[in-house]
Amino acid sequence: MNRPLRALARLPFFVMLLAWLPGTALAVVPETEVLLQPFSASYRLEVKGWPNATIDHQLTRESGHWQSRMRAAIAVARGNERSRFIVTPEGVHSVNYASGYSLLGVGGNYRLDGSELASLPDRQAALVELSRRALKGDCENASCRLVYQDHRGREETLDYRLLGMETLNLPAGEFEAIKVEVNDPETPERKMLFHFHPQYPGLLLAVDYRRNGERKSRLTLTALETGGR
Repeated sequence: MNRPLRALARLPFFVMLLAWLPGTALAVVPETEVLLQPFSASYRLEVKGWPNATIDHQLTRESGHWQSRMRAAIAVARGNERSRFIVTPEGVHSVNYASGYSLLGVGGNYRLDGSELASLPDRQAALVELSRRALKGDCENASCRLVYQDHRGREETLDYRLLGMETLNLPAGEFEAIKVEVNDPETPERKMLFHFHPQYPGLLLAVDYRRNGERKSRLTLTALETGGR
């Protein structure tokens, strides 16, 4: 895969362009079970050196499984990925994953089946799991860690810490958000700050990606519909 296409493969879940710093978890929500709820959201993604992109994000329930789907589009590129998973008392478990990317007519498709996902979730399911942990304040250690698989099935690790609550004024409205700082142990110069919705696990309100202290990309919620399946 060439360099531009590798970059595109990161767009739908650019959120995992991660960066890493250990820290102390702070419980910001009472430790009760956080139930998933369906939603349909749109985001604006601003990436330095790229045209702005629109990302559509849906979380739906189908036949006992949850499905998270993201689609990204800019003038010359398209990307999408889909994860089907279940939620158990032990956490999120992926059932299957598929993604596809195209840049100027060149692209790639990837799939992970149940046997490949038996031990680690895919990155869409990992986003939901990270959000659930943040909502529950589910980390009391100095370094909180989540391990998942990328779109090719390669193991990835992220460390995170909870930073409390913040009020955001976004194109979709005003929201109280749970802040989570995410870092990659192998790339400490990279850092991401997630703002999760406190009632809808997996729903992003805003995400900033910084490298060496400089913001390289920002995602913001532009539209939201809740309810449905």
